[in-house]
Amino acid sequence: MSKILTTESGAPVADNQNSASAGAYGPLLIQDQQLLEKLARFNRERVPERVVHARGSGAYGYFEVTDEVSAYTRAAFLSVVGRRTEVFLRFSTVAGNLGAPDAVRDPRGFAVKFYTEQGNYDLVGNNTPVFFVKDPVKFPDFIHSQKRDPYTGVTEADNVWDFWSHTPEATHQITWLFGDRGIPASYRHMNGFGSHTYQWVNAEGEAYWVKYHFRTNQGVRSLDGSQAAEVAGGDADSHQRDLHQAIERGVFPSWTLYVQLMPVAEAASYRFNPFDVTKVWPHADHPLVKVGRLVLNRNPENVFAEVEQAAFSPNNFVPGIGPSPDRMLQGRLFAYADAQRYRLGVNHTRLAVNAPRATEAHNHGRDGLAAVNPAGRGRNYEPNSSDGPVQTGAALAAPVRVEGHTGTYTTPAHTKDDDFFQAGELYRLMSDAEKGRLIANLAGSLAQVGRDDVVERSLAHFRAADEEYGRRLEAAVKELRSGDEA
Repeated sequence: MSKILTTESGAPVADNQNSASAGAYGPLLIQDQQLLEKLARFNRERVPERVVHARGSGAYGYFEVTDEVSAYTRAAFLSVVGRRTEVFLRFSTVAGNLGAPDAVRDPRGFAVKFYTEQGNYDLVGNNTPVFFVKDPVKFPDFIHSQKRDPYTGVTEADNVWDFWSHTPEATHQITWLFGDRGIPASYRHMNGFGSHTYQWVNAEGEAYWVKYHFRTNQGVRSLDGSQAAEVAGGDADSHQRDLHQAIERGVFPSWTLYVQLMPVAEAASYRFNPFDVTKVWPHADHPLVKVGRLVLNRNPENVFAEVEQAAFSPNNFVPGIGPSPDRMLQGRLFAYADAQRYRLGVNHTRLAVNAPRATEAHNHGRDGLAAVNPAGRGRNYEPNSSDGPVQTGAALAAPVRVEGHTGTYTTPAHTKDDDFFQAGELYRLMSDAEKGRLIANLAGSLAQVGRDDVVERSLAHFRAADEEYGRRLEAAVKELRSGDEA
């Protein structure tokens, strides 16, 4: 027997094809519960899309430890070779809205939720090891400059480059973004990075600073500008379709996780500020240490319920893993969870995709939108005289020494701690062909800027990174702009 169609309250629906009316030709009746409930729910089917990372795809899978790393962290899910932990991974573009095409030049979000036996651990990163700004107070302005202009309603090259021209620290990430890996061919064919610096602490209390690297086992594949335009024009959902169909076919994408580790005592004297997300740690200084393998093998049953309502916060740690003084990370520890409280309500952590799997959440949070009162009659305060959840007294991570007077400070200077050195190093690592494509991509964007002062400030950053880099870009921009004027 087929299931009976019901209202939200479970009452059977007699007629789902005709609304109740006052006679065959009369006005509709406000007493028609099915009509009013159906329209009201339809009006509320969409929650506000994410301000950033709105366009996303996701899948479930597992993470398996393949190498011994318990000397560095006491995190239980990393403690035994062969242990598997269920994961959910959400990919996304950064600047585009929910209906934007996948194949565009934009960083890609790479957010992993590990459903560990000690609670959920969220690792939120990108497909680049660096970012545009180093302080969270700049982030809203950065995003505003990349989004649609409030007057014209479209993304303006003048706004994009005006902000970058006043933000020399962005030069390194811009070089990544306009290089060969700026437009991944698919989500399966790109690397992922934790980007920020985090803390690992072992069972003896020894702490390490750590950076995460997920290397795709499918090989890195990217699109050039003309290929991307063709793909985006022909199928705006290209990356979503590719990921979904690959998993449906049983071709499960996978990544190998490596970490870079730095003893805590080394940070103060390291030649780069190890907590500056616009910088990398060269592998020659801190080689990659293999940890395990991440595999995606199951598509969501409902994209809205599981991908759109997936909520990540880098503040979701487990014992043995914690934050660092990375300023952008510190800002995101608050901002990510707060964004989801706004979008989905304070009870979004109870949704199936966000709830812990191997343990239960016990706290005294109550009420709010979509409350389910999981605590029953239990007291909603602590301490109490009943049998309620109690604190453990055990810190997740190791303490970090802080000292100084309150105020606003620029980040401390290290030996090579300028905004251009690593951008120049990245440029000099490229082959001649790669350099040529980078210059062409940058020039094509920068030549669209109308203000000469913005163009000149931007070119100065690339000259500071590498003299040849700046000179070639200046010539390419000048040629394009003169052609437009002709």
